[in-house]
Amino acid sequence: MKLISKANVFAPEPLGRKDILTGAEKILAIEGAIESPPPFVEVIDASDKIVLPGLIDQHIHLTGAGGKHSFQSMTPEIPISALVQCGTTTAVGLLGTDGATRTLQGLYAKVKALDQQGISAYMFTNYYGLPPITIMNSVQEDLVFIDKIIGCKVAISDIRASFPTIQDMLRLLSQIHVGGMIGNKGGILHIHLGVLESAMDILFELVNTHQFPIRYISPTHVGRTKALFKQAITFAKMGGMIDITTGASKYDCPYKQVLYALEHGVSIDQITFSSDGNAGLSKIDENGDTVLFGAPIDQNLEQVILLIKEGGIPIAEAFKLITSNPAKNLSLKQKGRLRTGADADLCFFDENLRLTDVIARGEFLMRDGEVLISNKL
Repeated sequence: MKLISKANVFAPEPLGRKDILTGAEKILAIEGAIESPPPFVEVIDASDKIVLPGLIDQHIHLTGAGGKHSFQSMTPEIPISALVQCGTTTAVGLLGTDGATRTLQGLYAKVKALDQQGISAYMFTNYYGLPPITIMNSVQEDLVFIDKIIGCKVAISDIRASFPTIQDMLRLLSQIHVGGMIGNKGGILHIHLGVLESAMDILFELVNTHQFPIRYISPTHVGRTKALFKQAITFAKMGGMIDITTGASKYDCPYKQVLYALEHGVSIDQITFSSDGNAGLSKIDENGDTVLFGAPIDQNLEQVILLIKEGGIPIAEAFKLITSNPAKNLSLKQKGRLRTGADADLCFFDENLRLTDVIARGEFLMRDGEVLISNKL
């Protein structure tokens, strides 16, 4: 058990100075003062710290991504230490274009490994294409029987996609919805958006023509083009959740896309960040050679801090993008908020919003800037 004392707490809404008692991986109490704790409780003086919920990355290539430039460009697995360093205590892994050399079975093994190492990890079934690849016999069975599968991925408006029809999408959504109901999961269709002119047209048809509930439709990479982002703004105003990519974005300032959306009437409660971390990227260097690299995984936090410092958005509002909003989108009820009964995932920051400590499921994984866990048993 731990008592985090006198912290400036954001849940993410501001709670002021509070004591937080944790035990058995849960938050047991949040009170103004918890007096005379038993001697077996570790007391942590957090009077100089800002404490927020552990951060959620809902789109990250945990096992690496398939290469755009042959096998040599495949990216490696992400170690838990890298996730902890940027405050990620909950990660959702997925496959990308490559459903051949990257497998759902391998992804599931990585997700379970991260769980055993101390954070919380989940995954989406399928990859870019259709017909879907699954672990069980169908997407519905994956959601029902595979504990860590909380949704399904597919790609649209991308030359690498399988160009699903409206009937394909409806059948897929039906399997996800029913599988989620039976498996007691939210069940969402996580949709990779490309740059083709069809953009989000099929998603609006699903909602407007076929009246499929918008909360099960989760588009990502919405900031790829200006035309696409304008559609995303309309989608968010209809009640949908839109996901802005930070790590693999062509834009230097994803936080400015948030500001643009807010200026055009979107509630910050309808926006999330995700990194697309470890996606295979390339650039041309000064010699004209192609340089291969993986998308950074730390930009969710960096862009939120820029949103606060450069964009003037309050801490409580900005951190929703990587705490309570993705938790709501994924129906992870124990994540993304500091409240009694929630999982004890906490990030500690100094007054300059520098991450100093990370607690995941009640245990320190980073303390005073030092990561305490590695890939060694």
